[in-house]
Amino acid sequence: MSLTILRPGLLTTVQDLGRTGYQKAGILVSGAMDTVALRVGNLLVGNAQGAAGLEITLSGPRIRFEADHIIALTGAHLSPTIDGRPAPRNRLLAVRAGAELAFGAAENGCRAYLAVSGSFDLPRVLGSHATYLRAGLGGLHGRALRAGDVLHGAGPTDVGLCLRQTLPAFTDAARWVAAPWSVEPAFDQTSRQKPVVRAIVGPEYGQFSVASQQAFWSEQFTVTAAADRMGYRLSGPALQRLEEVELLSSAVTFGTVQVPAGGQAIVLMADHQTTGGYPRLAQVISVDFSILAQLSPGQAFHFQEVSLAEAQALYLAQERRLQALRRAIAFKLAST
Repeated sequence: MSLTILRPGLLTTVQDLGRTGYQKAGILVSGAMDTVALRVGNLLVGNAQGAAGLEITLSGPRIRFEADHIIALTGAHLSPTIDGRPAPRNRLLAVRAGAELAFGAAENGCRAYLAVSGSFDLPRVLGSHATYLRAGLGGLHGRALRAGDVLHGAGPTDVGLCLRQTLPAFTDAARWVAAPWSVEPAFDQTSRQKPVVRAIVGPEYGQFSVASQQAFWSEQFTVTAAADRMGYRLSGPALQRLEEVELLSSAVTFGTVQVPAGGQAIVLMADHQTTGGYPRLAQVISVDFSILAQLSPGQAFHFQEVSLAEAQALYLAQERRLQALRRAIAFKLAST
């Protein structure tokens, strides 16, 4: 079981849910930017939710399947096609050997995910397949995929094979088929016309002027071209502290909003450093990491303040939706 990268796209990497337990040694978690999209894709193909898939950024790759595979495409709408025919997102798909997956224009969102039943046969680094480019860790040789790379898999999982039986049979006219059902729209964070990113106040929030606090919640921010897996530099209102004092480096995480001396905010992403010395104005709630991950350079959005209790309730609601999807898939298996 394998697939070949014919064209790598802008940035295609192997990602799972990251490596945990090593931040005290300065080794970051990394992993998928949109973990919900990856988890949904894995559920659709019968994998464990944390299995490794491909994260595809803006301009996607061209991939040839060298064997029959069970796959799912989730996350951003990057105009995917299989053998030249539009391929649906958020559905279970089966492809025959020789079929080619390609991507076109980015219609909505920034990052798409390809989940393959059985995932990939790659070594784990500190317990994870996640690719951390700056340190050359994980994935395939610690780097982005290149033309000619071959990713080997262990073959579909038992659950994946059972799910395959729920799909229509192949026809002579096409080398792929899709399930007639898809996941609920609540999992799609790519179609928001006016994105709102919810956050709680950060540890140094009180060090900023009232005017800056108000501007942070009320005015528009734009993701600049200086945006990658480590963080997004934002363009927006200049956020001023009451007094410019030196801070000791403190812990930061995915979604931490820091403000350097120039007053333009930075929001940290999956490949963030483990500590930082800039004041932490706010912390994006984990439920909205997917919204952040799907913002493209040049896209505008607003922050919205929520309480810690609201953030916790939203997280639990998201986990319940994922569990409901898992149960719905199990029900389909039981009814076949």
